[in-house]
Parts: sequence; structure tokens; C-alpha cells
Amino acid sequence: MPVSPEPMVSEPLPRALIVMGVSGSGKSTVGEALAERLGWPYEDADAYHPEANVAKMSAGQPLTDDDRWPWLRAIAAEIDRVIAGGGSIVFGCSALKRAYRDILVHGRDDIRIVFLDGSRELIGGRMAARKNHFMPAGLLDSQFATLERPGPEERPIIASIGAPVEAIVDAIVGQLPTSISD
Repeated sequence: MPVSPEPMVSEPLPRALIVMGVSGSGKSTVGEALAERLGWPYEDADAYHPEANVAKMSAGQPLTDDDRWPWLRAIAAEIDRVIAGGGSIVFGCSALKRAYRDILVHGRDDIRIVFLDGSRELIGGRMAARKNHFMPAGLLDSQFATLERPGPEERPIIASIGAPVEAIVDAIVGQLPTSISD
């Protein structure tokens, strides 16, 4: 008796995309352009930091995990609120460690990580050119030291940041289930 093939499991359409990477990788720029392309709202995770975290980073001090847990839970709650209301959202968030992404995704299949991948040299050059941002370029080394690249079990969408923004967005959309980009 012939064995029938296993049914194909289709990838669920994401309802939330978390655009992650170190400071200066383009989370806000790419996230906003991606949200515009998809017709979804964009939120910057930086807006969810308590004032104490912003003051600490502005003083050149890296955040501890204890500083981050309430911030990450607030972002996850906002994602859940948007999805429960029938919406979709793109969030820009550093999400450098797997434990942070686990809080943000919390086992949901409809939340995907988008990793903006770039070299220390490229990102350092971009940060040196930025004005009026609370994250000083001197903390970039600590960001790269903290970064845990997403593994395949996280189903990340990986985009190289060495291209123009529109090409990066094209690369991300091209990795989404086809029905979302049609």
C-alpha cells in the first residue's frame, strides 16, 4: 500500500513582526518602511522604556536584564492587545537575547522576528553619523557582545542591511507567506 505524503503545514500569516538588531542597524527606518508597505502601524519599542532606562542609557550605562524585563512585558502586552483587536503591527525592538525574544513572541506562531544583520563596521559608521539619539555609539560594542543571533527554531526572517531601505523591505516581504505580500 502506498504511503500518502504528509500534509503540508502552511506557515501562518504573521500578525506582528518584530524588527530586531543592534542599535544603528536600521530598526526604525526599516520597520517604518515595512509597516508602510504592509499597511500596518509601526511602534518603536524605545517609546515603551521607562524614564529610568532612558536616563541610564543616556548616561552611557548599559541596561541590565532586570531593567529590561518590565519593558519587554509591556511590548508583548501591546502586541497581544493589537492582535486581540484584530489588527497587525510592526515593532522595532533590539531584542538582542533569545530570552528577550521569548518574552516578545511567547510561543505565538503569528509573531515573527525580522533580524537586521550587519557588520560592526557598517553599523558603527551609521551611528557616528546619527544626531539626537539617546544611545551613544560607545555602547555599540556592548550591544554586539550581548547579541544572540536568532536560531532556526525561532523562524527568523533575516535581512542584510547593506542595501538601500527599499531593497531590505523587498527582501523581508519576499520571505513572508505569499498571501501577505500580494
